[in-house]
Amino acid sequence: MTLSTLNLSARSSFVPTRLLLPALLAFGLGASTAAMAQNSAPVPANVVNISASGFLEVPQDWLSMSLNTTREGSDAATVQNQLKQALDAALAIARANAKPQQLEVRTGQFSLYPRYTSNGKINGWQGSTELVIEGRDFAAISATAGKIQTLTMSGTSFSLSRDARRKLESDVQAMAIERFKARADEVSKGFGFTAYSLREVSVSSADQESRPHQPRMLAMEAKAAMSDAAVPVEAGKSTVNVTVSGSIQLR
Repeated sequence: MTLSTLNLSARSSFVPTRLLLPALLAFGLGASTAAMAQNSAPVPANVVNISASGFLEVPQDWLSMSLNTTREGSDAATVQNQLKQALDAALAIARANAKPQQLEVRTGQFSLYPRYTSNGKINGWQGSTELVIEGRDFAAISATAGKIQTLTMSGTSFSLSRDARRKLESDVQAMAIERFKARADEVSKGFGFTAYSLREVSVSSADQESRPHQPRMLAMEAKAAMSDAAVPVEAGKSTVNVTVSGSIQLR
């Protein structure tokens, strides 16, 4: 009698899995929904998104002038030595006038590669070398380039020096922030509020460079123009634009 009662009790407490699973899912979904309702923050009121920009334009103060030459021949070592001699002669002239930040000298690309016939055989070698003169002293750079006879002009570029760019970006950012604050104060008062608090903000910047037109010169024309004469150069301007955008809470 006792054993039969125990078995009956065990059978009566068993719930089939197919009936229990839906109940558990329903319970979990209800608990999750309740938790989301408790954790969701109310939508903020009296929040305004605004933005303000500032920009400055300054003359470019950094000149980079590239000079190069090419050599070709039947022997790779001979071509390489010819390139080295041309570069060494140019370096001797440029280094004599070098000054930190005013006129700096560095070597550029140096390449040597074979030439092939239609049958895929090597029938000669060709190479090139490059010298870059750059800095703030435009007159000294152009005069130095004009004295170099073993290399020819291949291009010039203008930009802002690192110090000038850092100062310009700092000034423009301060301008944009002040305009953002003035805009926020204006909007706050316009809606009848006496104050505001900053909720979130982002700062972005963009650069623009304008360059004067520079006619393209052929190698022979460039070499003739550099016969102990300064190469004419003219810098453009650089513009830095900073935008401050974000949201404010009106109070």
